[in-house]
Amino acid sequence: MSCHSSTTWLPRSRRSPGEGRSLLASLLASTPAGEPYRDSGLLIVSELVTNALVHGTPPGHRIYLSLDLDPARLRIEVHDARRNREPVLRALTLDGEAGRGLHLVKSLSTRTGCSPREHTGKIVWSEVAA
Repeated sequence: MSCHSSTTWLPRSRRSPGEGRSLLASLLASTPAGEPYRDSGLLIVSELVTNALVHGTPPGHRIYLSLDLDPARLRIEVHDARRNREPVLRALTLDGEAGRGLHLVKSLSTRTGCSPREHTGKIVWSEVAA
């Protein structure tokens, strides 16, 4: 059962990753159990929301962010509008300026995944264990 959770709709805006980080920071600050998740959680939220903005949210759509913290783990879900565009883990290059986000998410997460939403879009999620 969840101890602490928070959700919000984020606009298709460059400010949305920061808004997502602020929401997570508030959630984690609401309990002493949140502190161990702070650094990795903030980076994961930033990367997943940014990916949803760039690759999964066409004009006129929003992103849904769901955060769930219980004694065993932090779960971050980012819902976007494009079902046919699953996250792609690209090969890393030394001079590449993009394509590192999902590698960071995978390295900081205990589990990650992507699931279709019931009507449209997808949910990209990450879990970080205590």
